[in-house]
Amino acid sequence: MDKIKIAVRKFEPFETTLKKLWEAFRAENNLSMEAEMVPLELHDLYEETLTKKGLQNGDWDIAHINTDWIFDAVNANAVENLSPLIAQNPPQNFPEGWHESLLHLQEINNQVYGLPFHDGPECLIYRKDLFEDVSEKENFKNQYSYELQPPKTWEQFIQIAEFFNRPTDNLYGCVFANYPDGHNMVFDFCLQLWTRGGSLLDDNNEININKPDAIKALDFYRHIVNNQKTTHPKSKEFGSVEAGMAFATGEAAMAINWFGFASMCEVIEASKVKGNVDITELPHDEKHNSASLNVYWLYTIGSGSKHKNIAYKFLQFATTPESDKLLTNEGGIGCRKSTWNDIEINKTIPYYHKLSTLHENALTLPQTPVWPKVAELIDHMVLKAIDSKIPSAQLLEETQNNIQKIL
Repeated sequence: MDKIKIAVRKFEPFETTLKKLWEAFRAENNLSMEAEMVPLELHDLYEETLTKKGLQNGDWDIAHINTDWIFDAVNANAVENLSPLIAQNPPQNFPEGWHESLLHLQEINNQVYGLPFHDGPECLIYRKDLFEDVSEKENFKNQYSYELQPPKTWEQFIQIAEFFNRPTDNLYGCVFANYPDGHNMVFDFCLQLWTRGGSLLDDNNEININKPDAIKALDFYRHIVNNQKTTHPKSKEFGSVEAGMAFATGEAAMAINWFGFASMCEVIEASKVKGNVDITELPHDEKHNSASLNVYWLYTIGSGSKHKNIAYKFLQFATTPESDKLLTNEGGIGCRKSTWNDIEINKTIPYYHKLSTLHENALTLPQTPVWPKVAELIDHMVLKAIDSKIPSAQLLEETQNNIQKIL
C-alpha cells in the first residue's frame, strides 16, 4: 500500500502532534493511506531533504523545512510552489490568520513555497521565582547596588548570571546551545552583533562580518560561554533542545533561546519550573536597542511527490486554528494569531500573548542561496573562538575571506 512520507524535525512535541494530526485527518477524510514519519536531527534533515535531493526524487512527500533553507530549496526546485493550490483552495483564513512576519520568508518571486508550522523568536527566558524572591533581591542589591530585574544590558546579564551561579545546587547563571550544528552559535553570534547595532550586510548589501562591532560581539560571546562563574558547564554539548531541557529541569536562572523552550516549561511533565518562568527581550549594548531573530519552520511539499493533492489537503488540515492550538498544547509553538491570543493557552502559558511583541523586534537572516554555506563558516568561526585563543579580529578576517570565495 502507498504511504505518504514525512520528514519531521526531531523534537517530541512535533512528533506527537504530527501523529495525532494524521490520524484525525485520516478519520475526517475516510482515508486508508498511512503516513511514515521519520524524525531527523537538523543536519540529517537538511541532508535527507536537500543535499540528497530527497524532496526532488520523491523520497519525501512532506518535509519540515526552516526558513534558513527555503531560499536554497526553491533555487534547487526541491519544493512545490503552493500558490496555484492556495489560489484554488486556500488554507482557512489565509493570509489574515497569521502575522505578516510569518508569511514573507517563504514567498519568493511572489510565489509561496510553504505554510507556517512552528514559530517562536529568540528571547531571554528567566526564572521568575528567583528574580522575585525577597531575600534574593535584597542580597543582590547589597552586592551590586541596583534592583534585581531581568537584565537590560549585557553587563547586567553577566552580573546577574554570576549572582545566580551555584554549581553545588546544580544551578547555573545561564545556559547556551553551543553544539556545532550550523545554527545555534550562528544565531547567537547574529544576536550579539545586532544588539550592538551591527549588521551582517555592508553598504552594498553584501555579507560582511569583518567589522569592529563584530569583534565586540565575538569577544563577548567567547568569554561568556567559557566563563565558569556564569555558564552551565555542559553548554558546549547542548543543542537548543538540550539547553531548553536543562532550563526546564531547573539548572539555569536564564537562557537565550527560542520562545518555544519557555512555552515547553509549562506543558512537559519533566519541567521543574512550571509556573515560574517568564520571557522578555534580549539584553543589548547601552547605546543600541534589543533585537530578536525570526527563523521559523514550514510545512513544504516535495517537488517529486506522487501524492501532492493529499499532501496539500493535509497541510490545510494541519494549519487550521484547532491544529495550531494542538501543536501548542503538545509543546510546540502555534503560528496563528488566534493561538497567540487564545484565553486557554494564555492561562497555561501566561506570556504567550507576548509573541506579537517579540515579532516587532525580530530581524531575519540574508535570503541568498549561499546562506547555508555562509552559516557553516560562521559556525566554525564561533567554535574556533570558543576553543582557542586566536584573536577575534583574525578569526573574522579569515572567515570573511572564505565567505568572499563563496560569494
